[in-house]
Amino acid sequence: MIDVVDTWHREHARFARLLDLLEAQLAAFHDEGSPDYELMRDVVHYLHDYADRYHHPREDLAFTAMLKQDPQLKPVIYRLLQEHRVIDHTGNGLLALLEEITSDAMVSREALEAAAATYLAYYRRHLETEERDVLPRAARLLGPADWQQVVDALPAAPDPLFDAQIRARYRALQARLR
Repeated sequence: MIDVVDTWHREHARFARLLDLLEAQLAAFHDEGSPDYELMRDVVHYLHDYADRYHHPREDLAFTAMLKQDPQLKPVIYRLLQEHRVIDHTGNGLLALLEEITSDAMVSREALEAAAATYLAYYRRHLETEERDVLPRAARLLGPADWQQVVDALPAAPDPLFDAQIRARYRALQARLR
């Protein structure tokens, strides 16, 4: 069931591209320019909607199975599990700010910049750690039964941004990625 790891590699690459878009908009904001707040909102909404609801829970299951095989992974796995919660929490906060802005509410530049920078820093470090330290080990440590438990734990959900049947909400974001 190594194709799960390959799927996660592809999803991580997609998430990194989205973080690049968010970071580019944050740079425009930082330079006193006019970022595309709706694009920023859509990036964070997508990452929260898809990654936090489908991608991360499956990883959590794989990480737990890895701990049974190699308890020495405890520090890195516990940190990644905590980062999933932090990414979810900071994403919620950033999304709320972006929803306010796109509804014409006043939000301080400092609040938005700090929330976005925190989200980006955590997410990027998290992806790097998983790619470098954990996914290669998962491919070696976990057997077919472990992977089947990961796959079976959550209902399959098509990626709303990169799947052939894209929800209308993400059409503009998909066009921007092209």
